[in-house]
Amino acid sequence: VGEAFAPLTGGNFIAPTSISGPANSHLGQQNLFAFTALTITIGVGELYRALVGWVPPTESAFTIRENYYPGDIGFDPLGLKPSSPAEFKAMQERELSNGRLAMFAVAGFCVQEIINGKGIVENLLS
Repeated sequence: VGEAFAPLTGGNFIAPTSISGPANSHLGQQNLFAFTALTITIGVGELYRALVGWVPPTESAFTIRENYYPGDIGFDPLGLKPSSPAEFKAMQERELSNGRLAMFAVAGFCVQEIINGKGIVENLLS
């Protein structure tokens, strides 16, 4: 869930419980309410994506809607989506590449925490 430190308040703003230790163990330290809220939020987002992109299973199983482009669920409040399909595909591929790079970085942070037992912020500041 993240480091248990908020620079502006000095406390934990994500969950009102005491969370300590490396970030690898933070999810397991959440109270039932925070974990349930997180699970429901993720579930609602995934359900919305499925409803937008997929044909209901009662009509046809495992079928994507004809007017759906994977990754385009119509959420663009800042109007950054390119109008051209080719530009949109290029932007989507760049986003995937950056996302994969970010996953490698997070994996590195997690491995470093497991090896030396220090949190992400502690490692960055030392």
